[in-house]
Amino acid sequence: MNDIPLFGGIEAGGTKIVCASGTGPEDIHRAEFPSGSAPDGALAPVIGWLRCEEERRGRFRALGIGSFGPVGLDPHSPSYGRITTTPKEGWRNADILGTFRRAFPGIPIGFDTDVNAAAMGEHRWGAGRSLGDFVYITMGTGIGAGVMAGGKLLHGLVHPEAGHLRIPRLPGDTFPGICPFHGDCWEGLCSGPAILKRTGIPAEDLPGNHEAWPLTARYTAIALADLVCALSPRRIILGGSVPRAGLLGRDRFLAMVRNGVREALGGYISVPELSGDLSGYIIPPLLEENAGICGALALAETAWEEDRHPTDSRNDVSSR
Repeated sequence: MNDIPLFGGIEAGGTKIVCASGTGPEDIHRAEFPSGSAPDGALAPVIGWLRCEEERRGRFRALGIGSFGPVGLDPHSPSYGRITTTPKEGWRNADILGTFRRAFPGIPIGFDTDVNAAAMGEHRWGAGRSLGDFVYITMGTGIGAGVMAGGKLLHGLVHPEAGHLRIPRLPGDTFPGICPFHGDCWEGLCSGPAILKRTGIPAEDLPGNHEAWPLTARYTAIALADLVCALSPRRIILGGSVPRAGLLGRDRFLAMVRNGVREALGGYISVPELSGDLSGYIIPPLLEENAGICGALALAETAWEEDRHPTDSRNDVSSR
């Protein structure tokens, strides 16, 4: 076996599952599979691909899984390792961690949310590399936040669910939202499926002059301003398919969001980082689409290190 440890990573999103073998962004071989409507048909090809990678490259020392959620992260809870109250009905109560433990017995597995994994990837190799306190946001099939506080991923009672923040409606906007739990929460108004429902056009094909873009940017700005006030991050990394903004373009969308955040804060928080155009404060991910899967590899490496050097304290990544 090669002296360099090999890891496997799984990024389970609401639309697709990305899997990879490697050690980080400079050494990554990846594949994608559709998430489908239920885990049974979706996870089998992922497991098969990872087993082929082991035959090709050698045995994995550990796996890392970043999954869409909500998920159970408390090792003492019956829901640990499972997806819980997801809007994807076929995936509710899916035992993600158990499935991979059975398929790859005897190796440690790190498990966290997909957006926490992306935050970990950006912290290790990307736009959050020098920061102990930042927020990573993904806006795509759903909206989620990964929070790094003091150099550690924030979990708490469950894990942050910023996509379900309730935000004030703009005058004249009667779109009810699509969230099955809250209707017009941030995710219900601004996720990719919400934009499609509102306009009849996928976000990637939405014209740059469509009225949905100013609405999406304004709602996003309000949510980000709330996160600035509540969490005081040193940076916000805004990733996912929605901020690429279709035919509007990411640069223009981010400029709209930054202007909206500055307006929403109203000058209350007076620090250099929140002055000017905020172009150094609200930024795209450096790892782009590889943020989540690189984070999954980082989860695997952390699980491997914890398994080799166990401690009595609870760490950010549960690897047993």
